Amino acid sequence: MSDTPRRPSEVEPRWSAYIHQKGERLGLPINGTFELTPRCNFNCKMCYIHQTPEQMAASGRRELTAQEWLDIGRAARDAGMVFLLLTGGEPLVYPGFPDLLRELKALGLLVSVNSNGSLLTGPMLEAMRKDPPLRFNITLYGGSDATYERLCGRPAFHQVVENVRALREAGIPVRLNASITPDNRDDVEEIFRIARELGVHVKSTTYMFPPIRNGGAPGEAAHRFSPQDAACYQLLCREQTATEEELREAVANGGLPPEGEDCTGGGEGEPIRCRAGRSSFWLTWDGRMLPCGMMEIPGASVPELGFQAAWEATRATASAIRLPPACTGCPMQRQCPSCAASCAAETGSTSVRPDYLCEMTRALIHLTREKYGRKEEDT
Repeated sequence: MSDTPRRPSEVEPRWSAYIHQKGERLGLPINGTFELTPRCNFNCKMCYIHQTPEQMAASGRRELTAQEWLDIGRAARDAGMVFLLLTGGEPLVYPGFPDLLRELKALGLLVSVNSNGSLLTGPMLEAMRKDPPLRFNITLYGGSDATYERLCGRPAFHQVVENVRALREAGIPVRLNASITPDNRDDVEEIFRIARELGVHVKSTTYMFPPIRNGGAPGEAAHRFSPQDAACYQLLCREQTATEEELREAVANGGLPPEGEDCTGGGEGEPIRCRAGRSSFWLTWDGRMLPCGMMEIPGASVPELGFQAAWEATRATASAIRLPPACTGCPMQRQCPSCAASCAAETGSTSVRPDYLCEMTRALIHLTREKYGRKEEDT
């Protein structure tokens, strides 16, 4: 465990949580994601969306134009949207991205951007300096060019780090995302060290969704850990931002459920617990509105139905979803990342328990207790 000073945890501002809660009560689309393109200048092994122009053409679908995105943005704002995330693929490869960002901001929206960070140089960086988004969420895929080459197909590590540094020097807020896989597992400590050096928060995950949106079968994800290894590296990530005493206190104060307890189950599964389809939506690159971007369902076509009708259809879809009855009352529920989207990605149904995540969560609890649980003689 590193002795280097830790970064504080990222906590959602109270005002943001309040707006989302009010939006849920009123049925408003407070938060939206525009997936501008499935194209990307990287080719990450675990990506759920990446398509080449040839693949897009073969699908018979097309990207929405900038004017279509602006029209949708205006309609979404009028319906209640406050927060907007631009993502992809890599959104910076979308033609005229700086102009689109500027015009969406001019609508009064709080716009953030997901990016791999490699294209923030030259005119693009200058455009962001002049008219920045609310925040850049940049994925750091490793701690060396060799890892980037192995995982993403491009040795872009040093370029990405320099670009993040340039954003920070320009006063533009940055958060790092870290997707930990078998191809970059040896870089975990280096990723967090770099984040501390840059002065940015890291949001990490070791759970990779099966790429069902890109033609994959439920439960099949070639480039991810076994559930047990995913738990091991998730604990390693936690150790980068929490002290040993904090981890011990979390166990001692009931932060983990007792081991060996089975799920009680229930007659009916619970409704969606997150904001998907309640105060948030995801709009795919070809204009389909989904409750969550990880779901592979037909969705409601905004170009055909209009924004408001598509939002109402998305709310109805989300409200009809029930989580697995076997998960109702599960003692591991607070630790488990299971959700409607992950259930569907793992099993093909939102109401079937995702065994991968059950095994991962159980292993994480066991490893944490084994390493940080207080011995009987200490209590």
